[in-house]
Amino acid sequence: MIHNIFNEDMLTQCLEPKFKGQHEEPVSPPTIINVEEKYEIEEVRKHQKCRREMQYLVHWKGYRDEHDQ
Repeated sequence: MIHNIFNEDMLTQCLEPKFKGQHEEPVSPPTIINVEEKYEIEEVRKHQKCRREMQYLVHWKGYRDEHDQ
């Protein structure tokens, strides 16, 4: 059995980022339309044909590059 108890001496204080690039801006929430989440496309970055279907790499508006799909 694992207990959710820990030693307080092992805790460290949270420090604010020292450099501008370390701070992550919060991502914008999706728009809710008819109980469905809707995201806005800012641009299509790449496309390719896989078998007989097109695949797209999309950059979402209000999101960082690592959220591209």
